[in-house]
This record gives sequence, C-alpha cells and structure tokens, in this order.
Amino acid sequence: MQMAISEWRSSIYSSRALMGSHADGCQLLRRPSSDSRGTQASNHIVNVVAKMVLLVLVLYVGTFFSPAFGQSTNQTADPAWRQSVEQVIESYIRSHPELIEQAQQALEARRQEEEKVRVKEAIAMHRSELLHDPASPVSGDPAGEVTVVEFFDYRCGFCQRAAGSVTQLQKDDARVRIVYKDFPILGADSVQAAQAALASQSQGRHQAFHEALLAAKGDLTKEQILQIANDVGLDVKKLVADMDNPEWLAIIERNRALASDLGITGTPAFVVGNELVPAAIDLATLKDLVVRARTR
Repeated sequence: MQMAISEWRSSIYSSRALMGSHADGCQLLRRPSSDSRGTQASNHIVNVVAKMVLLVLVLYVGTFFSPAFGQSTNQTADPAWRQSVEQVIESYIRSHPELIEQAQQALEARRQEEEKVRVKEAIAMHRSELLHDPASPVSGDPAGEVTVVEFFDYRCGFCQRAAGSVTQLQKDDARVRIVYKDFPILGADSVQAAQAALASQSQGRHQAFHEALLAAKGDLTKEQILQIANDVGLDVKKLVADMDNPEWLAIIERNRALASDLGITGTPAFVVGNELVPAAIDLATLKDLVVRARTR
C-alpha cells in the first residue's frame, strides 16, 4: 500500500513537470506539445490512482477472507476472485470519477505548499550567491534596500519581453538594485552573447550593452553582437580579446549550478526577497514583488 501511495505521488509530480511551471519563458529542456503532454499526464494519473484504489480495496477485502474470519487467504490469489473484485472496483470508480479529481487536487495543493517551503529554504541557503557575487553585473542603486535577481538568456524572447519592465522599474524606484545572472540555455550563440556582456564590464558599459542585446532582433551572431557593441560605444577590439577570458564560462557554470539548486529550468526567472517567479512578468507584478519584499 505504501508503494502504491508513493507511485501515485510520483505520478502527480511527474505530470506537473510535464505540464511545466514556466509557461511564460524559454525552457532549458524540450517538452512535448501542450496538448499531448496534458493528455498523457491526465491518463497516467487516472491509471495510477485506479491501481492504488484497487490495491487498497483488494487488501481491505482480503482481510475479511483471512483465517480470522474463517476463510482461507488462498482465495485472494484466485484469478476469478480477483477479477470479480476488480470489476466491482472499476465500476465504482467509473461511477465516482470525481474521487480521482479530488485526490489529484488535494495532492497538488500539498505539493505546491511543499515547493514554496523548499524554494524559500533554497533562497535562504544561497542568499550570498544571489545577492553578493562580485562577478554578477549590477545596476540600479548599488546599496538598494530591495534586490531583484534575474536569470536570463539574451536570445530568449520572453527575457526580451520582460526587459522593458526591469529597465522601467529602475527609473520608477531609485531604491531598487538589480543583479543579472547570465543563464544561457539556448545554445552556443547565447553563451557567446553572455561572454561578451560579462567582458564589457571592464569598459564600464555593461548596462547599455545589456539592454541593447535584449532589444536586438533575430539571432545574435558574433557579427551582430560586435556591431551592437560598437553602437553602444564599446572598444570592439578590446571586447573581442576580453571575451576569450575563461572566467566568463566559469561564471556561467556557477549561475547554472545556482539555478539548478533553486529549481530554475527556464528563463527569465526572478528572485525578489524570498520569492521565486519563473516567468516573464510585467512591470506591475515586478513592483508588487518589490513591495512585498520591503514589508518583510
């Protein structure tokens, strides 16, 4: 029975992963289409729940055919007996399908609460890495009372969509600090763009370059990256030389490890206070997160 419950719980968690909690962002892993994965997840849940209910009831019924009740336990191993019990149980489940939905909803609610606790604990454990890694670019007020940490990829369309909100937040709230965590998940061009952005810090033009890269259209080839660098006033020759520094790849790997510990699998993802929001969010939502962080 314990194994059945464990399998049921695992199936719910797996279906949640398939459905995705990062609907408004670029995913680290390829997923099935939304229609097929939703159907597969639902069918899997129904099958596992039905099996669990079947096992529990078989055990329950089997109890009344034990020697204590004057019957042989060998009866529970009789295929005909088991088939008749299964038919009764299947009929009951079909007549009361809402039981499966109610069980799924209850377990999902519990899972969400457990995940909130896990995320808060992970943020607290990695707070220093999130807020005070000297290798992470910073904008806004360096001593801001609230810090917004963003994990992003320059080639992610959702990151580009959220970029305007992050920029406007700094204009509207002078007491906010932004920490940028380069988290390139969309291939070699994304890594190259991250290396260029990190290398630009030595020239004091990271913020302008960062915003221009996120505003770029199409794929970010090396030629396009260097053209953007020239447009924002960077010394392109110096940038090209600085991009070869292996330190940038080490920083990217640290960011990936940190994202993994926090459960981040896509971009953008924002950490504000003790909250993690794995999605592209608008300015109003971002401001609400800052307000909540200030009141804690």
